[in-house]
This record gives sequence, structure tokens and C-alpha cells, in this order.
Amino acid sequence: MAAVWVGAAALVAAGWRGRRSPHRLMRGAALWTLKDVPHYSRQCLMVSRSLCSARCDSNEKTFDKILIANRGEIACRVIKTCKKMGIKTVAIHSDVDASSVHVKMADEAVCVGPAPTSKSYLNMDAIMEAIKKTGAQAVHPGYGFLSENREFAKCLAEEDVIFIGPDTHAIQAMGDKIESKLLAKKAKVNTIPGFDGVVKDADEAVRIAREIGYPVMIKASAGGGGKGMRIAWDDEETRDGFRFSSQEAASSFGDDRLLIEKFIDNPRHIEIQVLGDKHGNALWLNERECSIQRRNQKVVEEAPSIFLDSETRRAMGEQAVALAKAVKYSSAGTVEFLVDSKKNFYFLEMNTRLQVEHPVTECITGLDLVQEMIRVAKGYPLRHKQADIPINGWAVECRVYAEDPYKSFGLPSIGRLSQYQEPIHLPGVRVDSGIQPGSDISIYYDPMISKLITYGSDRTEALKRMEDALDNYVIRGVTHNIALLREVIINSRFIKGDINTKFLSDVYPDGFKGHKLTENERNQLLAIASSLFVASQLRAQRFLEHENSRVPIIKPQVATWELSIKLHDEVHAVVASNSGPTFSCLSREAGGTMSIQFLGTVIHPGTRPVYRHTGEPRGCFEKVCLCGHAEGVKTTSKYKVHILTKLAAELNKFMLEKVAEDTSSTLRSPMPGVVVAVSVKPGDMVAEGQEICVIEAMKMQNSMTAGKTGKVKLVHCKAGDTVGEGDLLVELE
Repeated sequence: MAAVWVGAAALVAAGWRGRRSPHRLMRGAALWTLKDVPHYSRQCLMVSRSLCSARCDSNEKTFDKILIANRGEIACRVIKTCKKMGIKTVAIHSDVDASSVHVKMADEAVCVGPAPTSKSYLNMDAIMEAIKKTGAQAVHPGYGFLSENREFAKCLAEEDVIFIGPDTHAIQAMGDKIESKLLAKKAKVNTIPGFDGVVKDADEAVRIAREIGYPVMIKASAGGGGKGMRIAWDDEETRDGFRFSSQEAASSFGDDRLLIEKFIDNPRHIEIQVLGDKHGNALWLNERECSIQRRNQKVVEEAPSIFLDSETRRAMGEQAVALAKAVKYSSAGTVEFLVDSKKNFYFLEMNTRLQVEHPVTECITGLDLVQEMIRVAKGYPLRHKQADIPINGWAVECRVYAEDPYKSFGLPSIGRLSQYQEPIHLPGVRVDSGIQPGSDISIYYDPMISKLITYGSDRTEALKRMEDALDNYVIRGVTHNIALLREVIINSRFIKGDINTKFLSDVYPDGFKGHKLTENERNQLLAIASSLFVASQLRAQRFLEHENSRVPIIKPQVATWELSIKLHDEVHAVVASNSGPTFSCLSREAGGTMSIQFLGTVIHPGTRPVYRHTGEPRGCFEKVCLCGHAEGVKTTSKYKVHILTKLAAELNKFMLEKVAEDTSSTLRSPMPGVVVAVSVKPGDMVAEGQEICVIEAMKMQNSMTAGKTGKVKLVHCKAGDTVGEGDLLVELE
């Protein structure tokens, strides 16, 4: 079997990176400045200019040393700003993160415990000890972990350490969805109809849901980031949703309280960035469109929104500021809204921290939000008025995850990055990441690899740059979601702005299957696969290690190869020939000849797209991944191509077909994770669709159900077990 990968070559990027020193290369995944990226777009570097301007603010004394209570790309992001401001930094890390990029970037680093977050990044005692040990004057929490933990902020205050975020009152008020909704109503902010109290149990949840009217949204009161959220369309889903949401909430936030509100069907998710100081000033920094989601977690964001008009934007901004002032908010924060097709908007929640998608706001406003947070925490008033906040150009962000987009739009993938190159050589591209070649993606933390941001003078330019950036991204060692991201941004509905939070399920009702090839793309794929096959046959004829062998090697001179290629259950006849590094491939269906040049591991189809071969063929089965952006293939999807010679294809007709395994009697884990609960034991009778066990992956709980009705034969897992993708969990008789 051959495993041949063909991808967009990043030769320019590789050459540029190759001239950097090893030290700079190590940090290359995490730095983005004019010096490091000579071709970076001037417009997209507004935020970099803001970063550089921090050095000029010599009269503003802030902090000597800041501890970053986080990991990964957000820790790197905060460190960048601190360095520009002349502030020393302290990184914390778990034992498995000891060699992470954020640890190497910081001036100091302290281990705060083993890999599980509860014993490291959520371990307040260990973090407080690290603060005392290093003498840090302030703490930036990033997002997630302890960023919205009132107790953590309170502990810092007791030790006279500044929390770079809002005060404890605002964290508590806005972190509790029930209290925040009541405060929003009082501040005359539009709210979603629903139950404002705490739901006690599943029976009460069903009663409340019936009163509100289905569908309803069950939400963790202390939740965020899509965790602890379930949509219910009937009583049964309400009971299941109550159970899973409360379990996820307890696991992620240590608080299992839930609330229920009316689910707004087909809404847009649009949020307003706010910034307040300790002097009663507050601004809204325009909006971000975050409607492309899967499992209530954002995938693609942009600023501004193509949907809002100036009047709606102003109304949402003013309500967001009214809410911020109602709780005396002092820092960067985000007020999230659901917006229906008639531009009616409803308050969803307020996140009292820096958002994952904050870079798109930085690109269109020119503000460095981390710097503003540090200034506000020190007590300085805001430097800007509302009239000073611009919308310059357009910015788009794609969240690049280590996950399989062909499984539920993205189930986590773990592994080590064997190759990693970011497309930062392209104009208008910014990459926020905290990884490097060799980094591990583990089950303990979020599977995000990076945030890929592109900027343009308008939406069309920003999207075109994103398309090019995704084509030039090189990631090996883990499964990733670039294929899905690319299909989303070139989708006609997305380009027109016809989107909502159900976009993925609407566009791909049967799940994401990859790019659908056009006739020209199909012919190009057949030609490339044929060339790789012929090249492998020629390579197999050479025995370089045995040139002096006493046994003569007879090298057959084959002028042409008649091949039978199976693609998508269709068989295509192709005749291939070669002359040195150039291959000619004739497809009988297409009736034309395509010339392919094969140089080492790079294939040039004669047009702008470039294809790279990164595997070693070992037979007739090839996996081909196509990338490009001109006159041909426009996808990063993977295709299975079965290649046989004409004779082998004729003989293959007499081969018995392998009978597909009956998987209904076995339950295997679809992803790496931790078994949270097992609901059955040997001898139990189960019905088709009945829950057998629950697996938690990256803090999201997933119910595993029986594929058929039967008796449990064997149970191969127990609560607390760590399982890998494909591991056998339960067998049925």
C-alpha cells in the first residue's frame, strides 16, 4: 500500500525560514512583527504599530513583572505585548508543557503541577506560590482556566497582586448567567425570554421547557466557550441535556448550576468588544461576527459583520456599554448577542476576559487590547473617545484545530507535529500560536493549533488572503481542520453573508465530506496520481545500494503505462509516459493530455498550483491531498486513489471482495479521551441508541450509544480510563 501525500508547497516560506537562526526559528511560530515578517501587510500591522508605540510611553509606568496564568497561544500573545512594553514575564506550566513555546518566550518559568488542568493551570495554591517565588506584581489570566474565577481574583487582591481584568464584583455578576441576565434587564438591554432562576433537577427542567416552548437552550450558569450548553427539542432531550450540561459545567467550571431560555432558531452570533477603565469611562470597539460554529464553539470569526447596518451597530454598542457601566466594568470584555433575520438582537452573555477572537478587532481598530488591559489595571484612564474608534478594512480569523473535520465537523486528534510551517510570508497574514515543530497535542488541553488571521481593505480581499494562507499552511503529524475551514470561506453562502449558527449543518447535512471535485480538478488529480505511481515504479527499478552486486539487474524499458484508477467508486483509464522528470498523462474520458513535472518531492502541473510529495509509495494505494489557488485544484481535501496496472485491474476482477466488518456489535471510541462513566455491565440488555458510556475529550462530554439491541458481552473500560481513537469499549452478543 502506498501512502502518498500531495500538498501545496511552501518553498518560499521554507527558504525564508531556512535563513533564520535556530533561536529565531524556535520562536517563529509565536512572533509576528515587521522585523520577523518582511512582507507583512502594512494595514494588518496596525496592532504591531500599537505594540511598538508602547515603548514611546515612557511616562506611563505600569508593572515590572507580570505572571501569565495560562498556556499556549494566548500566553505567547500576552508575552509579546509585555516585551514591547518593557515588562518582564513569568510563565507557568504543567510538567508536560515544560518545553512549550510560551515557557521559552518568558523571562522566567515555574512548574505548577502535573498535566491535568485541575492539578496545574487551575491549581490556585501552586500559582499563588509561583507569584510569591517570582515577585510578580500582576497576573494576566488570558482566557479560559482562571480568567473568570472570582476566587482567584480575590486571592490576588489579598496578596496585593493586581489582577489584569475586571474587579471581583463584575466577574461574579457577569460570570453568573442568571445574575447577568437580571442585570441586563435592569440596564435595559434586550434579553432572551426564559427562566431566570436555577434549575434544580431534570423534572423541573422539563416543566420549565414546556412552559417556555420548545426548542430551548440549556446552559451552564458559570459556563462559556460552548461548554455546558445543549439544545433540546423535546422532553427526552431536555433530560439528557440537563444531565450532560451539569456534568460538563461541574468538570469545566466547578459549578453545575443551569438555566433554561428560549432557543432562537437560525440566529447570528454577533458580539461587541467593550473596554472600560476605573474612572467610569467605557467604549465599544465595534462588533465581531462569530456565527460559524460547531457544537456551540466558534470556528470562523470576522470583523466587522457583513449583516449589521450602522444603526443596529450603534444600538448594540450602546447597550453593551450600558451593561458594562452598570457593573462598573474596567478592562477588556465582550458582550455577546444573538441576532435574528430582522436584526432584532438579544443579550446572550458577557465574557469578562480577553476573547479568543480579539485579533480581528485589533486589526480593524489599530488597538492592542492586551496593552489597554495592562494600562487599565494600573489605573490609567482610556486614551480614546468613542468617536476615535474606526473600522479600517476587514479581518477574518480561522481557528486551526487538531481535529478530524470528517467526524462531527471535528473530533479531537492528538499527536506530535512532525512538520509545521505557518504562512506568514504572505501579505496581510497574522498567526497567533504557541507551538513549534515537535510540539505535542495532548488530550489534556484544547486542541487548537493556532489562530490564522488575514486582513484586507475589504471583505473580498481578506477572504482571498485567507484562502491563500490556508493553501500555504503546512501541518503534519496530526489530523487538522484546514480542509473544512477552506471550504467554508469559499462557500457561496458564506461569501454572500448568508450565515447563521446552523451554517455547517445546513450546508453539510450529512457531515463534511471534503471538496467536491470539478471535472478539471478530477483530471488533474488523476494525472498527478498517475505520475506519482509511475515515478514509484521507476524508483523501484533502481538499486543504488547494490551497484557493485555480482547479480546483474535487468531494467525493463517501459515506454508507457496503462493504468486503471479508482476514485470515488468510479474507474478511470489513464495512459502515462515519462521523459526525464516530465510525465505525460492521457485520460481517455477527458480526451486530452496533461503534462506533469516531477522534481524530487515537488510536482508542477504546468500552472500556478504546486504539489508536494511527502510520503514513500509502497504499492498501488495512494492518498492524495490537493492544494492550490489558480486554474485548477482549489482544495486541501484528501482523496483515496486506488491505482492498478491494466493487467492487475483485469485480474482484480477475480478477487473476492473483503466483507465489511459488522460494527454494530462493538463500540469503539471515535476519539481520544477519558471515560467519565460506564452505564452498563456484562449481561445487561441494551436497546439500539441507548447510552453505554460517556467519554470526555478536551473538556466536552460525548455520549456513546449502542448500535443495535442486544446483550452486553464484555466491557473493556471503566470510569477514569484514558482511551485512544478506535479503542474497543464494549462488545454486544
